[in-house]
Amino acid sequence: MKDAGLFIDGVRIALAGREIVSLTRHVAPGAVLTVMGPSGAGKSTLLAFIGGFLDPVFSASGRFFIDGQDISALPAEERHMGILFQDPLLFPHMSVGGNLLFALPAAIRGRTARKRQVEEALQGVDLEGMEARDPATLSGGQKARVALARVLAAHPRALLLDEPFSKLDAALRQQMRELVFAKARERGLPVLLVTHDEADAAAAGGDIVTIGGTE
Repeated sequence: MKDAGLFIDGVRIALAGREIVSLTRHVAPGAVLTVMGPSGAGKSTLLAFIGGFLDPVFSASGRFFIDGQDISALPAEERHMGILFQDPLLFPHMSVGGNLLFALPAAIRGRTARKRQVEEALQGVDLEGMEARDPATLSGGQKARVALARVLAAHPRALLLDEPFSKLDAALRQQMRELVFAKARERGLPVLLVTHDEADAAAAGGDIVTIGGTE
């Protein structure tokens, strides 16, 4: 519980009285825990519980800690979980730069400082100079990189990955896996990846937990 990283302590999630998730694991800084299972097994539900947006139709118990701090009772916005979904979910009414500015912590003050943070975030995903671009004009791979840059710009304490590579073609999928996991190691972010793709798990390395195997 006192270890650095993410500690999932006795988390249990049930639907209509049937337990679908039971998990205790520690994820060290920069490491990846992969949770695998078929559709409907409860993988995304686990991420929702840790992220703070679990649908009330589920009942859940257990605690989770970041660097020894119990964040279980905090509202979602105070948990500082960086989340990537299957779709990039970029704001269509904002430029690429606007999407990143929206994610920056309020503690970063001043137009110059915030602009510099956006520039550095885009450089980090090889999209320098694209602040003014409309997200609609980007390729699928570029959108995925902007989504990653936006998550990292928020200075998260951990990454929650909900099959973020599943809609990319094979070549892009491998590039994004390498980029996401490299950024997590670089920043010392514990990662919880849920997927049904064994190639994702292999690329992530680290521990693998399978749920829903009896269904």
